[in-house]
Amino acid sequence: MKLLYQTHSPYARKVLVMAHETGLVSRMTVVHMETSPTARNDEVFTLNPLGKVPVLVDEDEVIFDSSVICDYLGQKYLDQKHDGVKCLADDSKEYWATRELEALATGIADAGILARWELARRPEDKRYQPFLEGQLLKVKEACAYVGQKIVLDPADFGLGQMALATALSWLDYVGLRDFRADNPGLSAWLDTVSMRPSMQATAYSGTTLDLARPG
Repeated sequence: MKLLYQTHSPYARKVLVMAHETGLVSRMTVVHMETSPTARNDEVFTLNPLGKVPVLVDEDEVIFDSSVICDYLGQKYLDQKHDGVKCLADDSKEYWATRELEALATGIADAGILARWELARRPEDKRYQPFLEGQLLKVKEACAYVGQKIVLDPADFGLGQMALATALSWLDYVGLRDFRADNPGLSAWLDTVSMRPSMQATAYSGTTLDLARPG
């Protein structure tokens, strides 16, 4: 398998953390691909018409979107017995709780990326403050919801927790750290799971670069 990856993407990191936790990383070639919302990476667009990573290439299968890739890996490879953690529970109630936490984590990452776009990549005179505040409010409310209503056991590091850890650590990485002061329990949980080998092996690096446009 080949995983088209980006070293500063919370979505791509979720997939790679899962691969480490389950032992599937030994079957993967991980290739960093620089993508940008403002320019085209032809190799990525050839495989994913949205021009985004992660993309998993597995023989004649091309799978994109991090959640779909995780489902694909789980259904194709992890039904077999393996030594890593079980990413998705068989129990229906636990399964949907995991998927809800994953969705919350994805939303945190989505809103955080849009907020950073306003803060770091849009020219100051073009920034729209109400939009920025709206995205930061989503991050704040989602983190508060998780901190108050979801029990996070660091020993039960399934797909939902992987998604949350990679989203929150991305906020840390880009300097959107307000969630820590507001949610000390959530902050402590993140510090604990960040010491896992899968998280240590996939630490963020680099930043989004605008690719040169053809011609």
